[in-house]
Amino acid sequence: MSAFDQLNALLQEIKSAHPQNAEELEQFRIRFLGTKNVIKPLMGEIKTVPNEQKKDFGQLINRTVSAAEAKFNALKAELEAAAEDSDAQHLDLTAPGEPLELGSRHPIAITMNRIVSIFERIGFVVADGPEIEDDWHNFTAMNTPEDHPARDMQDTFYLLNSTEMLLRTHTSPVQARTMTSQQPPIRIIAPGRVYRNETVSARSHCQFHQVEGLYIDEGVSFADMKQTLLYFAKEMFGAPKIRLRPSFFPFTEPSAEMDVWIGMDNERNYRLSKGTGWLEIMGCGMVDPDVLEMCGIDSKKYSGFAFGMGIERQALRLYDIGDIRYFFENDVRFLRQFASAM
Repeated sequence: MSAFDQLNALLQEIKSAHPQNAEELEQFRIRFLGTKNVIKPLMGEIKTVPNEQKKDFGQLINRTVSAAEAKFNALKAELEAAAEDSDAQHLDLTAPGEPLELGSRHPIAITMNRIVSIFERIGFVVADGPEIEDDWHNFTAMNTPEDHPARDMQDTFYLLNSTEMLLRTHTSPVQARTMTSQQPPIRIIAPGRVYRNETVSARSHCQFHQVEGLYIDEGVSFADMKQTLLYFAKEMFGAPKIRLRPSFFPFTEPSAEMDVWIGMDNERNYRLSKGTGWLEIMGCGMVDPDVLEMCGIDSKKYSGFAFGMGIERQALRLYDIGDIRYFFENDVRFLRQFASAM
């Protein structure tokens, strides 16, 4: 049988092949397209073909190889489609789907949003600022110059080889940036992440969150601050009353610590209040006139108050959590408890 006849026979075999499964299809591929396929030996016969027939012989080889490739691809597509149809026929459309587990907000985010929402109801707007701050906005503008002893109250993370740039130790720089960029009336709430070089323990962390508030206008008094914070205490904790104790902050004068009355009617409240019924939640005070003047605001015309609290501490109390480190461990078992608190 001549090489022409052998190629024609193979071409007919390719056209008439009908593999019924993946195994037969693989045998087809090996026979006609594998590294040792039956077409390859016939390619060497071209040297024995008369010169006037070499072109026809070469074209026949190409047609045979092309036919094998096209046949293989078509058969492969048919078998894959048939397999998909078979899977679809066995699909039980009445079976319940795979459950999709819903995520939840972090307890810190829930607490922050709750605090911000309360103050937004009485006209406060959210203000934001950078977490990498300069020394002036973080300390000096808050009436805390280089030699001020109040700086010892906050262990600061300074950037490498810098005494001017630092990770903010509180969100007070947001107040400074607001006061230097706009004139009163100012009524802002500034939530955000802050950093202090503290030993991590059950009650403290080197990274935590704060919410600070600032209200400046003509005729703002200590009584305005007290009524504002009483409203917050009632909305946040359901507290019927608050008390203000004298304290010290470099950027407010007079300054106070604020406690809310939670009572001692159960063991939890007794423990949280250390047997007093009062729970400390924030610091506050009237903005020091020096701070106003340093930020370009006329202290003879305007007055105001400021307050601040740690969000982690509020979350610990709201949800009766015993260790602040739980907030940063990313334990899904812990976070899943707050899915219904969104």
